[in-house]
Amino acid sequence: MAPGRSYSLRRRLLAWLLAPLVLIGLIALADSYREAASTADSVSDRVLAGSALAIAERVVVAEDGTLEVDIPYVALEMLTSAAQDRVFYRVDGPPGNFITGYQELPSIEGLARETTAFADATFRGEPIRVAVLARSASTGINSVPYVVTVAETTIARSQLTHTILLRSALRLGALIALAAVLVWIAVTASLRPLYRLRDAIAERSPNDLQPIEQIVPNEVRGLVDTVNLFMARLGSTLSAMRNFTGNASHQLRTPMAIIRTQLALAQRAPTVEDARDAANAGDEAVAHAERVLAQLLLLARIDAADSEKLTTFEPLDLTALARDRTAEHVVRAGDAHVDLGFEGDVPHLIRGDQLLIGELIDNLIANAIAYSGDGAEATVSVHLDGDVLLAVEDNGPGLSAEDRQRVMQRFARGSGKPGAGLGLPIVEEIARVFGGSIELGEGRDRRGLKVAVRFPALAAG
Repeated sequence: MAPGRSYSLRRRLLAWLLAPLVLIGLIALADSYREAASTADSVSDRVLAGSALAIAERVVVAEDGTLEVDIPYVALEMLTSAAQDRVFYRVDGPPGNFITGYQELPSIEGLARETTAFADATFRGEPIRVAVLARSASTGINSVPYVVTVAETTIARSQLTHTILLRSALRLGALIALAAVLVWIAVTASLRPLYRLRDAIAERSPNDLQPIEQIVPNEVRGLVDTVNLFMARLGSTLSAMRNFTGNASHQLRTPMAIIRTQLALAQRAPTVEDARDAANAGDEAVAHAERVLAQLLLLARIDAADSEKLTTFEPLDLTALARDRTAEHVVRAGDAHVDLGFEGDVPHLIRGDQLLIGELIDNLIANAIAYSGDGAEATVSVHLDGDVLLAVEDNGPGLSAEDRQRVMQRFARGSGKPGAGLGLPIVEEIARVFGGSIELGEGRDRRGLKVAVRFPALAAG
């Protein structure tokens, strides 16, 4: 069906329901015609047989041994009808001996005695129905066979057949018409829930993405559930978009103000050194804005991944990924005077996205390098503890219990800590997407901070 075209479900249902009914009616009408013709033949044959028998009873043997017959015309009057059918008869003696009647009238040869047979034939250009009765007359010494043939035209019979057929057709037509009305009413009543669903959706505000709670038939429930799922996903997408734009507006406002201020100071700087200092401060503000924007975009990607099913992600070796990511940060950790190491040599599989899990590890390592302090040690490890446990542990100043709760909120930072406040919330969001969880605690010997992320283990193979 071409896009944009529509059709009536009511008419389609009516067509599918009534077309077989009409076909069945035509088959029944054909059967009725056959039955009507059979009934008309049966009625006519009984009258013909009665007339033939009445004539046969008047056949006698004369003194000279020949057959004589006194035709009882009352027997022929039995065949008269309002249709003005014409009646014919014929009486034959022994083979080749015509007695009386219409000699050209067709008969049936080879009948056994005391037998009545019927046939359709044509006489004088008209269709007729023929009844033939074979009997014998007794002479006292032997029996003389004879055959009585009675026929009539088929006008009355055809009229009877057509009358029966017409009445059957009228009854079938009335039944089909009644069925059409009942089907129309039933289809209309059945479609009423769809009309209510249409009205309920039409009356909704464009911003209302709540699930549709309309009562609908089971056959439509799947469609409604799919629409509800789509609206839920659309709501999540719009919410993520609003969060992104709101957060970006809020977090980028300060760096933009700093950049404009530093540019203004650079323009009014009395010396080149003052202008260079202002430009450096502006450059730091730009770098900060870039980091914030990158993290906000990462959060938007996390929200998009959250709408996918966990089973769509491929198995991932967390040990190998964490080892590679740690190696990439060794130089940076050395510049910050942090001794960064890795523990774990056994592959541990989880189901996840390599890019997002990599960002999670990068954020944990970056936090350890930034906040553990000069001369600290930081260790990244992967091991099995019921679940697959990814841990980043340092022996720096750590966080208080109150700060550990606060830093899990977006844009919240520990007391006196720099940054945008998005690192650990990003870690938590990524972990949640892949069925994991995050735990914050003290490091070894009750020093520093340990951030542990648990992922559901995936069996190898």
